[in-house]
Amino acid sequence: MAAEFDIILFGATGFTGKLVAEYLARRDPDGLRWAIAGRDVAKLATVLDDLAIDVPAVVADSDDAVALEGMCRRASVVISTVGPYQLHGSKLIAACAATGTAYVDLCGEPAWMRRMIDAHHEEAQRSGARIVFSCGFDSIPFDLGVLTLQEAALTRFGTPVPRIKARVRHMKGGFSGGTAASLKATLAAAARQPSLLALLSDPFALTPGHAGPHQPSGLLPEYDPTLQSWVAPFIMAPINTKNVHRTNFLLGQRWGDLVYDEMVVAGLGDLGKAAAETLAKLNPFAGDQGPKQGEGPSKEERDAGYFDILFAGLMPDGTRLDAVVTGDSDPGYGCTSKMLAESALCLLRDVEANGGVWTPGAIMGVPLRERLRARAGMAFTAG
Repeated sequence: MAAEFDIILFGATGFTGKLVAEYLARRDPDGLRWAIAGRDVAKLATVLDDLAIDVPAVVADSDDAVALEGMCRRASVVISTVGPYQLHGSKLIAACAATGTAYVDLCGEPAWMRRMIDAHHEEAQRSGARIVFSCGFDSIPFDLGVLTLQEAALTRFGTPVPRIKARVRHMKGGFSGGTAASLKATLAAAARQPSLLALLSDPFALTPGHAGPHQPSGLLPEYDPTLQSWVAPFIMAPINTKNVHRTNFLLGQRWGDLVYDEMVVAGLGDLGKAAAETLAKLNPFAGDQGPKQGEGPSKEERDAGYFDILFAGLMPDGTRLDAVVTGDSDPGYGCTSKMLAESALCLLRDVEANGGVWTPGAIMGVPLRERLRARAGMAFTAG
């Protein structure tokens, strides 16, 4: 039996949730049966009024398992922007896995993701639920950037490249308040449970039963001879690298024993070295720094943002093949809200796959990339 709604957006009253609702209303006004959801009916009504949209509102609380299961039974796909997910997301994953409902979110919390994989992957396989974490800036540009580069490598060389360096060359804009809250929740959990530190530092934490080759730590500034530039640690690398390795794992190690890291390009010479050392010490989420959850930049600020990421693929003989991924708006809000919405639409309309806990690259791959090219202001090139 067809679900009552194609998509239910859970968390529509938050800053990012409102952006996703606005995008769905603008990009797909006809033919999409969708609803917004949250715990406060008055706030849901305010969102509908503010955005001048006329869709149903579903009341459900992240701690109410019965209400969440009822909500999931009404939807083909649930989008969740209710984080930190380790605090507010577990019962919704259980409900999706039980009901066979597809799910996408913005999660960058690897310890929680691993718990959900262990708890619900097999149940999701049985029920047909396609559960996909990290459908925003962490980690779609990196996940699909590696996929794009490996496609080109297979075409040119007949084999994947064994070493990829992802380098953030330019980025304007910020990380969302939800990202900041998630990182702080993860650090708090690790403080309470020190055993989590081993998982957080393991690049293969999301590939149960599989451990690949030694990976660069990415924790210290260094001179990168491939780019002939100094590079610095990238704060989102600990989640993105895990997702890239899980994609390879879910694809049956299609890319072999991949060695992969992510860094920020700091510049040339002594100035580049100094910049890399400064970036390595910088924590944009320390103390009260960074955006507050539920807050975000203006439309003008979002539209002025962008990102540019280089993927340098190296063959054993030193031959190099590059891919580039760019986005035309703020990575933490503008591009992320578009990526999340398009991921839900891709699962709904473009992809037929078995249930389980997936990554964007493993389950949606090329169809999602083409959607983002056509509709979300992103570009993917290789050569």
